[in-house]
Amino acid sequence: MKIGLIGCGYVADYYVSTLRLHPELKVVGVADRDMARAQALASAHGFRRFDSVAALLADPDVQMVLNLTNPREHFGVSRAALLAGKHVYSEKPFAMEMAQALELVRLAEDAGLQISSAPCSLFGQTAQTLWRELRAERVGQVRAVYAEIDDGMVHRMAYRKWKSRSGLPWPYRDEFEVGCTVEHAGYYLAWFAAWFGPAERVTAFASVQVPDKVPGEPLGPNGPDLTVACIQFRNGVVARLTCSILAPHDHRLRVVGDDGVLSTRDCWDYRSPVHSQRFVTVRRRSFISPWRTRHRLVPSAYPRAGTGGAQDMDFARGPAELAAAIEQRRTPLLSARFCLHVNEMVLAIHNAASCAAYTMTTDFEPLAVPAGV
Repeated sequence: MKIGLIGCGYVADYYVSTLRLHPELKVVGVADRDMARAQALASAHGFRRFDSVAALLADPDVQMVLNLTNPREHFGVSRAALLAGKHVYSEKPFAMEMAQALELVRLAEDAGLQISSAPCSLFGQTAQTLWRELRAERVGQVRAVYAEIDDGMVHRMAYRKWKSRSGLPWPYRDEFEVGCTVEHAGYYLAWFAAWFGPAERVTAFASVQVPDKVPGEPLGPNGPDLTVACIQFRNGVVARLTCSILAPHDHRLRVVGDDGVLSTRDCWDYRSPVHSQRFVTVRRRSFISPWRTRHRLVPSAYPRAGTGGAQDMDFARGPAELAAAIEQRRTPLLSARFCLHVNEMVLAIHNAASCAAYTMTTDFEPLAVPAGV
């Protein structure tokens, strides 16, 4: 499938570096409102640079748009792409407001187009292995899930020196203003929705603990740098998710069932090991066994992404699955309604400072289990 890439900033290099794993995706060209940024990415990878976003959308060769812009720009770019008759794969989330996200989904449905969004880590070996073990009831009936996405005190790190492979800087202003929940919560929330089905209720706390992250450089409204959420799913499972750019790096996941605990260390690593531990009862006491069973990861047809940095993720696996669904005339595994539901959970947590208890309004059909990753 022929794709056009809109948004040539820091994250674009991660997608481009994994496109080589999916030769069925052909890049027609790239565009950005910043011509210098677009030229840097185009020159680094040998792509055509369009003179404007409008020019890319007007090109009949472009069948699908990768929207890799800032989250606050996602709605406008995706809407323009859909109106131009293009399928869309968007970086997370669809939009920063639920009304806008719903508009995109309805617009796509009315036009017979497909729209999906990151994260696609559900297709990684770790997520698929955990899902396999949950289907096999490895730890019995699941009762609770504990997940962390803490990335350390980012505002005290040398973030001004962070560069992508094309030499593009990490967009620290956007990252701090948008907030870590919008950027990161979807990694685990997408897993939970796939495994447990739709959520019913979100109760959360959100706070800006460090308002002056860039001394001497005023920021716009700061997104939360610390959120804690409890999500109640329709099937009875309750998940607790913590996101921060304050606490020491911790991406652990623990799924607690009647018979034991399933765990992994990092949702950003497609090959993060998966372990289980059983509950043991001795006399009157019950405790978790110190012995762990390591479960064989679901095999993958793809080699390591080699994206470097803090994650090992094949970012292009999502666009490739969407392209396959379009060509096969089927619903994408990460369907528009599924992504909309994840979008709603993310915004419920992000906006918790003004609305701590939130009742979900969207729904989706249960996800099909991928045939392979």
